[in-house]
Amino acid sequence: MKIPVIIDCDPGTDDTIALIMALASDKLDVKAITTVAGNQTAEKTAVNGLKIVSFLDKSVPVARGAEKPIMRPLVTAGHVHGESGMAHVELPEAKIEYLSTKAWDLFYEMSIKNDEKIHLITLGPLSNVAIALMKYPTLKNGISRITMMGGSIGYGNDTPAAEYNIFADPEAAKIVFESGIPITMVGLDCTHKAWLTKNEIESMGDSSKQNGVWLAKEMMQHIHEFASRFNFEGAIMHDPSAIAAAIDPTLIQTEDYFVTVETKGDYTTGKTVVDTMRVTGKKPNTQVATEMDRERFVDLLRGLIKSYEI
Repeated sequence: MKIPVIIDCDPGTDDTIALIMALASDKLDVKAITTVAGNQTAEKTAVNGLKIVSFLDKSVPVARGAEKPIMRPLVTAGHVHGESGMAHVELPEAKIEYLSTKAWDLFYEMSIKNDEKIHLITLGPLSNVAIALMKYPTLKNGISRITMMGGSIGYGNDTPAAEYNIFADPEAAKIVFESGIPITMVGLDCTHKAWLTKNEIESMGDSSKQNGVWLAKEMMQHIHEFASRFNFEGAIMHDPSAIAAAIDPTLIQTEDYFVTVETKGDYTTGKTVVDTMRVTGKKPNTQVATEMDRERFVDLLRGLIKSYEI
């Protein structure tokens, strides 16, 4: 039976790969895609989300969400994802339109109103989810799990302490972690073990035609080039790791910890505070991913990307 999911994202180069994966999977029933300001402005991420779905010729509704964090100015990541958010790629204009419903209302309508529990996969800042939980307190009963790309146990990538998705809206992240919804945190400890070599990128399929294979490989090559500046072993697949974990949880190893988010530190704002030593005495609220089976991850990714060759 397929897992009913909504993907909340901020496309985004690695978001693009993640969406290509999810929309090809026979394990996921993608009910909707929602967009949020993050890697680029809300306008750009929404346009990108719509263009990706249209380009892949998928019948999945797209809804827009928050234009900024719930309490802070917007901090984008254009230096990573490019001015448009899609690196150097320009997709054709979308043949579909956004839903008139906002992301947070859509979460409620598709779960509580439809009486169907939704697995929420988040690939960007958690602004939309926090707004939804504040507006609809009963929403937590309609979400079976949140699998998020975000956070880390001990280090950051946007600041020394904080991973970007959490740093971009720490107050929203704090609300989500403390909501009581089951959470799987696929953070840097895991995603940095999900990388692709140049040869593995090339093995993803025939990209001679403008299709899902071509788009995925263009994004992967951009990420590989960026990663080489930091002497990483390959192109780090952050957002695809969360999709992979939702499709096949056996790909990752997790530990149950209490997690919250620092919102006031001079140097640590946006840090996911993970109680690995259990010193707070608080009940664990998060499955924290610590390992990724890289070989199986690459195989899964390759299989999903290659499906677009047909």
